[in-house]
Amino acid sequence: MTTMYDKTYDTVTYELADVGTRFIALVIDGIILAIIGGVLVGARGSLGGALTFIVGLAYNWYFWTRSGGQTPGKMLMNIRVVKTDGSPMTDGDAVIRHIGYYINSFVFGLGWLWGLIDSNHQGWHDMLSNTYVVKAEKAKNKNSVI
Repeated sequence: MTTMYDKTYDTVTYELADVGTRFIALVIDGIILAIIGGVLVGARGSLGGALTFIVGLAYNWYFWTRSGGQTPGKMLMNIRVVKTDGSPMTDGDAVIRHIGYYINSFVFGLGWLWGLIDSNHQGWHDMLSNTYVVKAEKAKNKNSVI
């Protein structure tokens, strides 16, 4: 005789981070990276620009994939990045999201501004990497996703 078992899974919802909070976190991270980039450009000249891109990628990759989706700016603002299905980001997701930052800027900043009109506050970098930025603590309310 075969017996069937029902499996149940917990559903976790997160409250989306607002655009203003995300912007402040981005500015904090930008200041940190600008200081590092300034030192690199000063020390290495034209090679510093390429190093700055690599350092920015490594910075974001590390914090998004190895530190619970929180860069120092996001930690200070109590927000984090998660995949749209609620799972942590992968290495590939982090690379795509970081490159998305550049795409946002290259198209007259429209990728950044998109978060102002998107119902999930997603910029193009979020859409490319299938991510949300959420409040760090779990929440259940009308603005929740996942």
